[in-house]
Amino acid sequence: MTPLKATTGRVVIVTGMSGAGKTQTLKALEDFGFEAVDNLPLSLLPSLIRPEDVATRSLALGIDIRTRDFGFSPFVLAVERLRANPSIRIDIVFLDCDDDILTRRYTESRRRHPLAMDRPLIDGINRERELVADIRARPDCVVIDTSKLAIAEFRRILAMRLGLEADKGLVVFVTSFAYRNGLPREADLVFDVRFLSNPFYVDALKTLTGKDPDVAAYVAMDPAWPPFFAGLKSLLEPLLPRFAAEGKSYLTLAIGCTGGQHRSVFAAEKLTQWLKTLVGRVEIRHRELEHGHLDIGASTTQ
Repeated sequence: MTPLKATTGRVVIVTGMSGAGKTQTLKALEDFGFEAVDNLPLSLLPSLIRPEDVATRSLALGIDIRTRDFGFSPFVLAVERLRANPSIRIDIVFLDCDDDILTRRYTESRRRHPLAMDRPLIDGINRERELVADIRARPDCVVIDTSKLAIAEFRRILAMRLGLEADKGLVVFVTSFAYRNGLPREADLVFDVRFLSNPFYVDALKTLTGKDPDVAAYVAMDPAWPPFFAGLKSLLEPLLPRFAAEGKSYLTLAIGCTGGQHRSVFAAEKLTQWLKTLVGRVEIRHRELEHGHLDIGASTTQ
């Protein structure tokens, strides 16, 4: 496991939409050294979180609409009371997810939404969105959309957004994707390579990927590839040190094509090779090539 920063003296409040992955988030934070407590009534927070205790440990608290006395005003009051003590760092993680995926998760698990016990599922989801909208809109919330995240990708984003990994300077993540499946929501910069010749229409290359030498050679032979890649490097090279100087700990670059199998994979691989000559740590992910995709909320509706 990647070395972590010390997590003592921290409280992470995990909230958001039911079914968006709260249970998996608490499990991940336990792996990062937190003690996790779920469904804690807001009125009990002051007695649980004492400065003398948090000084030697850190807590991850699951709070959502299933929590007794949950509401925007009680939530804000509880957070402000905790932040009155400067020795405790408070982070709020808000988990969101597309309605259709939340619906699928509830349907597959055969559980009832806590606000739709006697009503259609979508009514419960819509009502919950109304109840948590003001919390999601808070500028101090770390919002993570879990709709299309595999568990490993989610853990990486969670660790980065909360600053849990050991300080290694700027970390760059390169992701290939298919436009037909939507943009990666965690991306900082997105590049489109659909203008390149498509190996999908070559019978011998159709079933291969951009990681295969024959596909790589085919895409690289496109006259448009060399100037595009040169321009991409010219754009990124002066930006990377500026991002680092501004204190940005991670940067996600996404490269997309139609199917996310050939051109974007090839371009992501080439970009990663070049970035490794400039940045200490570069990681790559090919979203559409990953099988067993998702589902951080599949095993639970919490």
